[in-house]
Amino acid sequence: MRILDSARELFAEKGFERTTIRAVAAAASVDPALVMQYFGSKRELFSQAVQALPVPLTATDTDELVDQLLASLGLKLGGLPEGTLAVMRSMLTDQAAADHVRAALGRQIDSVGATLPAAEDPELRAALLVTALLGVTIGHQLLGLASLREASADHIAALLRPAIKALAGPPG
Repeated sequence: MRILDSARELFAEKGFERTTIRAVAAAASVDPALVMQYFGSKRELFSQAVQALPVPLTATDTDELVDQLLASLGLKLGGLPEGTLAVMRSMLTDQAAADHVRAALGRQIDSVGATLPAAEDPELRAALLVTALLGVTIGHQLLGLASLREASADHIAALLRPAIKALAGPPG
């Protein structure tokens, strides 16, 4: 839908606070009243624009989990969907966006934690894994840190592999 596509682009570029219904309507070449008719509010438009399907983990051992986590990082460094960028840009200034990210990360942490070998602190280790990859993604996609932007996803993954494997594997 044109309205959602325009909203994703604007939320990703400007974040929640600086995106207006009028700007979304103009970008979609529709009347602002039509946006309100379909979505009711900017908050509901944002909520629908940033919906994303979670990617389930299918790992059966630590090495496979590490491979899947690093592969997901490679996909993220290749470019994120506009809805994901919109949420990431807005999560520090908008409580609803922060709640959305918190819930999504919670699901990822639960998923990763369920695949970790029985050991001490699986939820904490899963949270560290997920947020470490999130930090790399933010540095690359939103902050445009030169050292991250200039390195290939494969090189970044190779450097991260020992740390990810240490967190994912049994303590030792």
